[in-house]
Amino acid sequence: MADTPLYQFTSHIAGKNAKVEIYPDRIEWRLDRGVSGAKVTAGVLTGGLSMLATGVKNGKAGTEMIPVKSMSSVTTKRDGMMNSLVSVITTGNTVDFRVSHKEAEIVKSTLTSLIMGSHPSQATPAPAPAAPAPAAPVVDVTAQLQQLASLRDAGILTEDEFAAKKADLLSRF
Repeated sequence: MADTPLYQFTSHIAGKNAKVEIYPDRIEWRLDRGVSGAKVTAGVLTGGLSMLATGVKNGKAGTEMIPVKSMSSVTTKRDGMMNSLVSVITTGNTVDFRVSHKEAEIVKSTLTSLIMGSHPSQATPAPAPAAPAPAAPVVDVTAQLQQLASLRDAGILTEDEFAAKKADLLSRF
């Protein structure tokens, strides 16, 4: 699993803030155990009696992870003047994240490209270019013919051997 998230945001659902991180292979979110806005308001209005009765922290803390391979689609819809709901549809579940309209488009496009396998983080690195093949030695036909002729003139090659070597050299050229 990748260690660095591609994108991070905070989702606001039912007065709770979940920290959400998108990775190339998954989405993870964490809902810290804490005090909700509603609980603080009730505590102020009752002079702290409601907090004494129910406790300061709520029990709705937790984490969850969804693998990208289990996601089938991502949708967005407006949720008031300031926010949108980003719905991640998975095999057997739908998870909603409430974010600003601008952030909803970023989250949707990031997740859609991950689902489609087209996100840059999913690209396989291009293979290193192969080393060029060693160049064939350049054959200087004229020099080789002169060398063969000198071997013939020196009596090392017969006229037939010289003719055969000359024909072989010229056929490769």
